[in-house]
Amino acid sequence: MNKIIPLSLISFLVLNASEIQLESINIESTVLTQVSQKAKTSADIANALSNSVPSIDLSRRSGIANDIYIRGQKRDNISIEIDGTKVCGACPNRMDPPISHILANQISDIEVIEGPYDVETFGVLSGGVKIKTKAPSQKPQSELNFSYGSFNYVKVGATVSGGNNIIKLLVSGSTESSNQYKDGNGDTLAQQVVQNGDTASQFQVSEEERKSYQKKSLMAKAFINLTDNQKLRLSYTANRSDNVLYPNSKMDAIYDYSNIYSVAYDLLDISDEYKKLSLEYYYSDVEHPMGTDYRMASAGDKKIKTHTLDTTMQGTKLKNFLEVDDYQILVGLDTSKRTWDGSYYSNGNLVVKPTLTTKSIDNSLTKNIALFTKIEKEYDDFSFSFGGRYDITEISSDNITMQDNDYKGVNLNLLTTYNLSDEDKIFFGVGRASRVPDGRELYFKQNTPAGTIKITGTDDLEQTTNTELDFGYEASYDMFSFKVKGFYSMLSDYIYYQKNLKNNNFVNLDATVYGTEITGTYYASDEIIVDMSASYKRGTKNNPALGEDKDLADMAPLRINMSFNYEYANDSTAILEFKSSDRWDKIDSVNGEQEIDAWSILNMKVKHKVEQGFMLTVGVNNILDTTYTASNSYADLILVTSGEGDIMLLNEVGRYIYTNLDFKF
Repeated sequence: MNKIIPLSLISFLVLNASEIQLESINIESTVLTQVSQKAKTSADIANALSNSVPSIDLSRRSGIANDIYIRGQKRDNISIEIDGTKVCGACPNRMDPPISHILANQISDIEVIEGPYDVETFGVLSGGVKIKTKAPSQKPQSELNFSYGSFNYVKVGATVSGGNNIIKLLVSGSTESSNQYKDGNGDTLAQQVVQNGDTASQFQVSEEERKSYQKKSLMAKAFINLTDNQKLRLSYTANRSDNVLYPNSKMDAIYDYSNIYSVAYDLLDISDEYKKLSLEYYYSDVEHPMGTDYRMASAGDKKIKTHTLDTTMQGTKLKNFLEVDDYQILVGLDTSKRTWDGSYYSNGNLVVKPTLTTKSIDNSLTKNIALFTKIEKEYDDFSFSFGGRYDITEISSDNITMQDNDYKGVNLNLLTTYNLSDEDKIFFGVGRASRVPDGRELYFKQNTPAGTIKITGTDDLEQTTNTELDFGYEASYDMFSFKVKGFYSMLSDYIYYQKNLKNNNFVNLDATVYGTEITGTYYASDEIIVDMSASYKRGTKNNPALGEDKDLADMAPLRINMSFNYEYANDSTAILEFKSSDRWDKIDSVNGEQEIDAWSILNMKVKHKVEQGFMLTVGVNNILDTTYTASNSYADLILVTSGEGDIMLLNEVGRYIYTNLDFKF
């Protein structure tokens, strides 16, 4: 199916019938609630977000731990925070994206920021995700979750919470695993690699039916009331993922282990104007070895190649909340430090050949300090928010042949809303933000099959600056709600990977990204609700080099979701969902992207309240067992290529049947 006629006919309709409920959508952010109750097909937050927010697309890499794009932006162009902790992955090939280090069953709500409008967080160039995990309750509560799905997907989770007036505690844990999923053709992940044609990347016969992944997680929290106006919050999250298969990569993740720690102190009601002081400290670490252990590249007497990487992220944030003459004022200080180190091994020993490199990233260190402020004010029908941030960043490496870098950035934004009536309003925003290059973009080195060193990093990169306009209209009536948002983003010194360069593949260029997102709901009756959504974006290079495509990579085409929700009993709902994508033909072919056919799928889900505290969910995704591909390829990822040189695209999951049992008591 090369063209989808309904796309051009109904793209003005909106909203997404999703597994996660949309609580509110503002000009700069979308808030998702009831995440743990709604995301039932797996712990993969990337999958849940892409099904729930029109501006987010999924980057499919495996059965779990997939990545996301916000308006076509990924990696360091967007920021991921978990309870105020900025999380970074260790893998330069995005096998452990930051979003993968937390599970759906541990989450209370998620705020998705669209655009350069977060001054509290380092590096929010074009968007970000702020994840809030479950808070402990004073009343004793327990929750058990059991899930089973196609391809022998099994998950067991439990949460216990309780306390008193002084201390509240929460402990949450889960374990899950799955065999390799099959696409609409009935091919497993291993069989998709065989069909691609790269013999060295195929799985060994003994590993062809290996599980797709095994994942365990533990979260513990303590909220302590030191006095009536002093609060202390302690949190720890451990994520343990083992043997995660990445079929269109040349290696698999032997494991991904992460630890996230945070401590927060709040002092409330200091004076009539000084409402709150908050001091936060966080630390996270990720350990990620990936190797050819299961592939034909290491069969027989061939050596097992391993690439081991570690990263840490720690920071302190001081926030002061004031109210002066009805102005809500936030003033803060933000500091952070990230380390990133990577080494190559052969049969467990460091690579020591003179023509090769031992280090991929040689202890890169990024240090940042920033001052930020945000001012909000509401009038009768008009409100505004102003934000500012000033960053000083230093980046260095232990490799003395590569230069250290210093960056300074000024981020500013203004958001306004005007109520035309009780039911209609318009909004407008303008923002400017920057982000510095990371250790991979500056310093990364890799060993080539020819036995030489390729330096893909470029150690004199400029920081990227995004100047963006956002605007829209929202209507909310008894029978329907509707919102349309548009954006126009001008990227200066955009950090981009150019495949055709012998070395120093990361370059700075100027680019433009623009698009629209439309959402809406029609309340047909008290029992029947129709939800719809659509998103479209386009990215172009302003001055492409001779022979280069003008199209910017990672820009998914027009996509539409529509669902019909029937509440047949109290807290019991049947949902039929239609998801569709236009043909992906605006591509950067020089840098590895490929045209992808249009596709449409049908999903169905029934949530049935058996009795108080007992919920049964049964669903079928991709009912018609359609074979389709939703994620494109781009040369900034090192992926498997076919004999013809095309990068391997990974098909999405075929028909998937699942059931969940949730008990609360």
